Amino acid sequence: MGTADGMRISELRDLIARLAPRDGEHRTSIDSLCLIRYSSSLTPHFGVLSPALCLAAQGQKELLLGEEVYSYGPGQHLVSSFELPASARILRATPAKPYLGLILQFNPARLRSLIDEARLMSPASGAPERGLYVSPSPPALLDAVLRLVRLLQSPAEIPVLAPMIEREILFRLLLDESSVVLHRRAQANSQSQRIAMAIAWLRKHFREAFRIDDLARRAGMSASGFHQWFRGITGMSPLQYQKQLRLQEARSIL
Repeated sequence: MGTADGMRISELRDLIARLAPRDGEHRTSIDSLCLIRYSSSLTPHFGVLSPALCLAAQGQKELLLGEEVYSYGPGQHLVSSFELPASARILRATPAKPYLGLILQFNPARLRSLIDEARLMSPASGAPERGLYVSPSPPALLDAVLRLVRLLQSPAEIPVLAPMIEREILFRLLLDESSVVLHRRAQANSQSQRIAMAIAWLRKHFREAFRIDDLARRAGMSASGFHQWFRGITGMSPLQYQKQLRLQEARSIL
């Protein structure tokens, strides 16, 4: 990590520490932005991760998707491009050195216009890519995220500047070498788009029994192709996905 990047992360850490003085997840005056502070390591927290950029300014965080572990800390970011049932845990946080980070949710529908306007090349078709990835944070992305968090100190500027900076952040993510899944998600009638439709149906009807063939037909795919792409993107089968949603509902009730 270069000196300039270290300074950006240091400022971001100080801003989050000041704007989120207590443990927990803090909604902000920028609707899509949540600041996070935890001063102790936590048992895994279960939930459904929306399409979002997750970034740590201090400490280490792990996301567990099925049996896969995605770990990130300062100088790295995690991107989720689908709604994925996952668990998260904070590592080695203390009151003296709490975990400090943020989550910026985004609407995948905005990706298409950015790709068209910037004339970005679409990736070649190939095997499905996981809908969750960790990547090094380039200076331009860190700079945009820092400017967005700074806006929280200037509420009058948020309505005009926040949408512009959020759009820039999405653009920076599309330039990342790891962003194949974002490009595919934006392609009309792509396999990724079809899986997103199936996920949306499962999220709404997870209490109901269903047949894989019927869900594949709803997505406009063959049963074998649907199963391959669903597992490739989510890391689990449709039935395992449904089971995770049911388990999370049971945990919330308990």
